[in-house]
Amino acid sequence: MKQQRCIGLAIDEADMSEFNIQAIRQAASRLQGRVVRTPLLESPMLSERAGCRLFVKAEALQLTGSFKIRGALNMILSMDRTARHAGIVAFSAGNHGQGVAAAARAVHCPAVIVMPDTAPRIKVDNCRWWGAEVVSYDPQTEDRVEVAQRVARLRGMTVVPPFDDYDIMAGQGTCGLEIVEQLNDLHVTPDAIVINCSGGGLASGVSEAVKDAFPDARILIAEVLGYEKVARSLATGIPQSNPSVPNTLLDGIAGPTAGAKTVAVLRRHQANGLGVSDDEGLAGVAAAFKMLKLVVEPGGAAALGAVLVQHPVNRLNN
Repeated sequence: MKQQRCIGLAIDEADMSEFNIQAIRQAASRLQGRVVRTPLLESPMLSERAGCRLFVKAEALQLTGSFKIRGALNMILSMDRTARHAGIVAFSAGNHGQGVAAAARAVHCPAVIVMPDTAPRIKVDNCRWWGAEVVSYDPQTEDRVEVAQRVARLRGMTVVPPFDDYDIMAGQGTCGLEIVEQLNDLHVTPDAIVINCSGGGLASGVSEAVKDAFPDARILIAEVLGYEKVARSLATGIPQSNPSVPNTLLDGIAGPTAGAKTVAVLRRHQANGLGVSDDEGLAGVAAAFKMLKLVVEPGGAAALGAVLVQHPVNRLNN
């Protein structure tokens, strides 16, 4: 059986000189015209239900249906030509793999996606549609990181990690840069930003962009209730992992490990955690469909569901 990894690496708050708002702006320049500038949606009915003026960044309308292509494409475009020509490897059960496959296709870069043999067929087929090769592994006996590293070593490829990398974080941060620009166009200053969080790539990138423009905005991260590894990491200063895989509908935010780099950024911005239940995630799915006409998976609707059910923004203001 595969042994559970324990993480004991202390977060180095000083090792962040290469990740800042300028890195995110450079990523935005690289990605211009290559990814979708997704809308920031508002519904009066949704705001009334939330008890605050509420905006939803519609990343479900992004290429491949998630924000993941932003970070993957930024990292690939940051590589030198020789490395890019040799190709890339990613490990993923779904969204990251599809984002990497689409990013690789956009720049004619060979790609291998390491996926568990239990991955949904549609996600495997989608990665192949984008032109990637899929290598399967047994999650009960093999470690996905080790499998990906072995493929990369044998083929001379570069591993594109899902979150704990500054190029990935900067690419995901372009979503936050768009939020800032869209809120400025509306002359709105946010009280809080609530971000879905698994390893922390999106949350760290968005928080960096938002806090640069709106330093008083609070950062809240939405995680699977009972498995809040990032919240524990924020409290202890040491990246945490979950001892078991959550049995949850919020699988999109149920990754096993928090990132050292991502948590360091979130600690710098004094982020706080929200535990989100399956029912709250489903409430977000229903509200997004009914009021915004968006089709969102439960993990992608976790932050919205938490706002509608828990009303954390109102608690912050009281």
